[in-house]
Amino acid sequence: MTKNWSAATLLAQALGEVESEFGGIVPPIHVATTYIRSPDNSYPRGVAYGRDDNPTVSAPERVLARIENGEEALLFSSGMAAATAVFEALPFGAHIVVPRVMYWGLRKWLLDRHAVGRFRLDFADLHVAGALERVLRPQITALVWIETPSNPMWRVTDIKVIAEAVHEAGGLLAVDSTAATPLLTRPLDYGADIVMHSATKYLNGHSDVIAGALIFKRADHLFHSVKSYRHDVGPILGHFEAWLLLRGMRTLHLRVAKSCENALALATKFENHECIAEVLYPGLPKHPEHFLAGEQMSGHFGGMLSIRVVGGENAAIAVAGKVKLWKRATSLGGVESLIEHRASIEGPTTPVPADLLRLSAGIEDLDDLIADLDQALNAH
Repeated sequence: MTKNWSAATLLAQALGEVESEFGGIVPPIHVATTYIRSPDNSYPRGVAYGRDDNPTVSAPERVLARIENGEEALLFSSGMAAATAVFEALPFGAHIVVPRVMYWGLRKWLLDRHAVGRFRLDFADLHVAGALERVLRPQITALVWIETPSNPMWRVTDIKVIAEAVHEAGGLLAVDSTAATPLLTRPLDYGADIVMHSATKYLNGHSDVIAGALIFKRADHLFHSVKSYRHDVGPILGHFEAWLLLRGMRTLHLRVAKSCENALALATKFENHECIAEVLYPGLPKHPEHFLAGEQMSGHFGGMLSIRVVGGENAAIAVAGKVKLWKRATSLGGVESLIEHRASIEGPTTPVPADLLRLSAGIEDLDDLIADLDQALNAH
C-alpha cells in the first residue's frame, strides 16, 4: 500500500501504521523492559528484552530505513553514540579516512583513539578532486567517512565519486548526512554503505531529544557487528525519546522546506553586506560546489549557513552578542534559529576560522530574522 507514497507522506503517516489493539493513529509508548515467554520457551511476538527490543524504538527505525532506502536502521542514545559505534565495529588497527573539517566532537574522539593505536587515521579534504586517492590504501582502508555538507564550512562532497573509489579499493563508505536530512540527500542511493544522522537535529527538530541513527544499505556483516556492539555496550535510545523522535519526524518535510527557504534568503541577503567578509552556503552560485549541491541535494541547499565577520574573532563574538531573536546556542536543525561562534566551542586545534559564525535557520518569519541579524551586524 505504501510502495508509491512520497517521503512526505511516509513521514506524515509514519508509514501508515495503526496501533494494533485499539486502532490508535498515534503510536503508543511501550515502557516494558522485558517480555513474556510462551510455554514452549519462545518469544512468539519477536521481542525479548528492552536493550534490543522495544516497539517504540523500532517504529522510527522502520521509517528511517524506508525513507533512506536502506534495509535496516538502528537508533542510539546520541549522534556520537551512533557514529562511534561504526568505528568500534571495525577491527583493531583498521585504517580509516575522514574529512579534515567535520563535526569537532567526532574529530576529537578519533584523534584520541588514534593516539592509543585503536585506528590508523588519515585526514583529507574529501571535497577536493584527487584528495582521497592520496590517502586511500587499496585492500587496506576499511572505512571512509564523509560529512556533506561539512559542518561548519558547508563544503559538498561528491558521494558517488567517493563511493566508487572506496569500493574499488575494497573499503566501505559511511556518510554523515545530518545537515542534508533524508529529504535533500539519500547517500545510499549514491553508493554509500551507511548513512548517519545526529537525530537530535533535523530529524527530531524541536531541541528536546538527544538521539542518533544509522541506516544500512544491506543487513550485512557490518550491520550485525554494529547491532551486537549496541547490545553489548548498551547505548540505546529510551522509549520516550524514541516516541518524541517519531513525532518530530512526522513534520520533517515541512520544517526542512521552511528552513531551506529561510537559509537561502538569508545567504542571498547578506552575501554583500559591508560587515560580512564571506557567506558560506551551497545555494549561492559562487559556492565552489554549487552545481554539485544542486544535483546531490535535490535542488535545495539546506538550512545551515555560516558568515565570516569583518574585523575577526572579536567582531564575530560581538555580533553574536547583539542578536535578540536569534538564540546564542549550540546545535542545529530546530524550529528556532541559532547562532554560534564555532571556534570558541571547538578550542585551539580547530580548523574553523576565528571570524566564523554558524547559523541554523529556523522556521520564524524571514523578515524578523533578517532585521535582527542586520541590526546586530551594524551595532558591533
